[in-house]
Amino acid sequence: MPANTPHSLTRRRFLALGAGAAAAAGLAACSTGTSPATRIGPASPAVAGAERARRATGAPVRQVSLNATVGEVDLGGTTVRTWTFDGRLPGKEIRLKRGEVLQARLSNGLPQPTSVHWHGIALRNDMDGVPDLTQAAVAPGGQFGYEFTVPDAGTYFFHPHVGVQLDRGLYAPLIVEDPADGADYDTELVVVLDDWIDGTGTDPDAVLAGLRANGMSMGGMGSMPGMGAGAMQGMGGTLLGGDAGDVTYPHLLANGRVAAAPTTFATRAGQRVRVRLINAAADTAFRVGIPGVPMRVTHTDGFPVSPRQAEAVLLGMGERIDAVITVPDAAVPLLAAAEGKDGYAQVLVQPGDRRAGVANDAALATLKTRPVLTVTDFAAADAVSLPEKNPDVMHDLALAGPSGKYVWTINGKTYDPKEGLPVHQGQRVRLRFVNMSMMYHPMHLHGHTFQVRGAGGRGPRKDTTIVLPGQTVEVDFDAGNPGQWLAHCHNAYHGEAGMMTIVSYVE
Repeated sequence: MPANTPHSLTRRRFLALGAGAAAAAGLAACSTGTSPATRIGPASPAVAGAERARRATGAPVRQVSLNATVGEVDLGGTTVRTWTFDGRLPGKEIRLKRGEVLQARLSNGLPQPTSVHWHGIALRNDMDGVPDLTQAAVAPGGQFGYEFTVPDAGTYFFHPHVGVQLDRGLYAPLIVEDPADGADYDTELVVVLDDWIDGTGTDPDAVLAGLRANGMSMGGMGSMPGMGAGAMQGMGGTLLGGDAGDVTYPHLLANGRVAAAPTTFATRAGQRVRVRLINAAADTAFRVGIPGVPMRVTHTDGFPVSPRQAEAVLLGMGERIDAVITVPDAAVPLLAAAEGKDGYAQVLVQPGDRRAGVANDAALATLKTRPVLTVTDFAAADAVSLPEKNPDVMHDLALAGPSGKYVWTINGKTYDPKEGLPVHQGQRVRLRFVNMSMMYHPMHLHGHTFQVRGAGGRGPRKDTTIVLPGQTVEVDFDAGNPGQWLAHCHNAYHGEAGMMTIVSYVE
């Protein structure tokens, strides 16, 4: 597929061409490396050894309890029955310092098995929370104790890695502080963005079942709540390059509230606020900004970048961005518009007693016309940039779908935990994400932070990056965290429909 696919080429016509699977197989053959002989599994001594190397003698231990429960939550005038951690939406933030040890006891009060994945953390492999790969799923009524060192400061979050449970309310921020934090700001605002469908006449499991039963055909989807026009509503979106999503969501949330009843952040005019943005959505990218208030972007996915001034930024699912703003005299909305879809979420930034109203159409229109920074606009700060080096191994990941009814693949195959892309400890690894579909994919690598190869070879450090339709994105990382690590699309429905593979450390 050419880099700029004409908008007249519809998804259904593209599928009819029947070329995706064959081309994907050809790209898969371009990967270097051999089939793994002996995998370094989560119980390997090498995994325990890597954790010992990360953990300082006498490192402080932070203990938390996570109770996965079923109950009702108020989205701001709309009450839904859903699954959450401890009845909160988002769950309670976990905050600790770099180098500390987190002990988290999960109790499963859900009707399904579950787990916790610590998104973005370079943790020990047996604590990564991927059933059938790094641990057994925690059965209903069961418990599991997670324990690991947090080696890198930054903005992270946690969520399940079972089915499409991410598209319920099971997520919360995980903030790892650096001793140097606070030098350029006075206070913090953490904003978690989400798209919401659970408890609105359907649930994520029913939505996935509908996609698998009916495929992407318009006629077959119209009767399924939460589906229909949403699957094609983003065609031709300039930032996303094509389809904006497969699901129509009745609500968009910022910190658990709909736009009509937003949370308020009380502050003072002139204060410098570090805004930590987290996109926990399952199927929606957000364009985020404060009309009339510039943002100084300082971090992507937890790692510092050369600061850039921005009027708006784009966040795909699983991505995080940190930015510093100076609070104006008047109250303003921090807006998150669904890119290529209808609707928005917001948090009101309120200095003193100067109350802000709900964002109006003019504010939203302003956000949609402002310049937007994306991954290609950022470069890693010198302190975290990888030394220039030719890769020891390179793997292509051809992203294709949806074939059949609703199948998304990597290298022509759906996820198989017994297969993977082999790497060896100490290697410089290059992954080439080659998007052969008509939809963007936010690709996430567990257990590592890679460097996107931008202009001049030095893009930002990230663990999740958008790959646009018809485009190729190259990322490099140093293989220094042994184990079996998932690499997958962070659209929850694409991942569950097969778009996952494994970066497999081998001996």
